[in-house]
Parts: sequence; C-alpha cells; structure tokens
Amino acid sequence: MATALEPNKTKIAKRVIEVFEFFNETSRKATVMDIVRRYGRPQSSTSELLSSLVEMGLLYKDSRSRYYSPTPRLAALGTSAQPGIIRDGRLFALMDRLARTTRNSVALFGMVGTYVQVFHFSSGADPMVGNIDYGASEQLSASTAGQLLLSTLPPDQAGRMLWRLNAEAPAESKFKQAEIRANVSLFRRQGHAVGPAGFAPGLNVVTTLLPRFGAERALALGVLYQATSPLETVPLIEAMREGIAQCTTNAGMDYRGPVQAQFMMAG
Repeated sequence: MATALEPNKTKIAKRVIEVFEFFNETSRKATVMDIVRRYGRPQSSTSELLSSLVEMGLLYKDSRSRYYSPTPRLAALGTSAQPGIIRDGRLFALMDRLARTTRNSVALFGMVGTYVQVFHFSSGADPMVGNIDYGASEQLSASTAGQLLLSTLPPDQAGRMLWRLNAEAPAESKFKQAEIRANVSLFRRQGHAVGPAGFAPGLNVVTTLLPRFGAERALALGVLYQATSPLETVPLIEAMREGIAQCTTNAGMDYRGPVQAQFMMAG
C-alpha cells in the first residue's frame, strides 16, 4: 500500500515546488489561475494548495485582488544551512551582474544523482535560451557543466557513473565513453569548461567551479550563450573567477569591478 501512495506523494511535492518556483523577479504575485495555466493543474486542488501555504505562513493572500505572493519565511527556507556566499546573497548578486554585463543568462549548476540541475538562474537579454529555468535537468554526460561537475568526483567513481549512464541510455542517446572521459580528465585539471550546454539545441556554456565549502557538494557557475555567437571565453572565465573569489573572501565588499568589464560577442 505504501508503494502505491508514492506516486501521489511525489506529485504533491512537485506541485508545492512548482508554486515556489513560479515567483521570480518578473512574477512577484499570482492568482490561482496563473498557477493553473502555467502548470496545467486542476483549479480546485491548486486553490486548496495555495490556501494551505498561506496558513503555513509561506504565502501572502490579498483578499481584495486575490493575488498570492511569497513571504519572507519562504525566502528564508534552508538559507541558514547554506555557505555564506549563498546565505547572504553574494553569489546571486554576482550572477545578476554577470547577466546584465554579458547580456547572457547565468546559471548555478549542481549535481543530483546522474543529472546536472539548474539551482539558480539569472535571465539575460537573449530570449533564445528557451525554457531553461530553476530545476531544469540534463544528464551529466550530455552537458559540459555536468561533465565539469563529474570531474570533482574520484576518477573511478566518475567512470562508473558514465558507464551507468551509457548502459541505461537508449540506442540513439549513447555516447563515446572515451571522449567524455577525456573531457572530464581535462576539466579536472583546469577547473573550468566551455562547450555544449545540453539543455537546448544550439546553446553553449562557459562554466567554472566554485570553491568547496567544507563537505558541501560541488557547484558550478555558468554563462549560457548561443553557439552561433561565441563569447570571448578567456576574459569571461577570469572575471567569473575573480568575482567568485571576492564573493568568498570579502563579505561586505562592493565587488562590482571585475564583472563590469566589457564582454563583446566575437565577430
């Protein structure tokens, strides 16, 4: 009986996360129907879910306009357990500045099982990025950011994970393990990577590892751009690393300088 209930429990958890992820810089409030239309959910159960989140103090509800909006409690969930660079918003502020300066979207990537997932996202001016947003996932082997994260694992563990990914992949999605292993080995030495993003066709990523904070799992910061309009990647990687270093070592410092450099599209 417990096994039969698992799919329903998963659906409930997914719907709660969908509500949280709906709110962002451009969507600060929402009606029940906004949520229903975005995710294709039933109106009655969506209304009940939002009401429950209001009772828990995670959402506000304006009784006149019927708009819902997130409370500070929602913003604070889980932050106290994060490294300072995330807890105080320094990393996310750096991502916003990178997005404004390069005019490209910037993502924070993490490893979830055999997938690379977007943990945080700052939108750029280019609408061609597509549907990439919070929670977007791609197989580690199919994304340059995923291969960079794989490089943080011991070589034998990374090799086993690649073997598993290839063994479970359908025939049309199988990859050359030797080629991916060579990429992972290179990325392990240099700590950054440039190549196909993997989340959408024709999209590339310039990505670099963040410093490890104690026992936390590896994270990577990446700038997404169209492959047909390549960035000058070397100065961008240097600026990303400099900005990350200042975020890490100078909690109260105005570290706008390195990110204000001009990154012109090649050609």
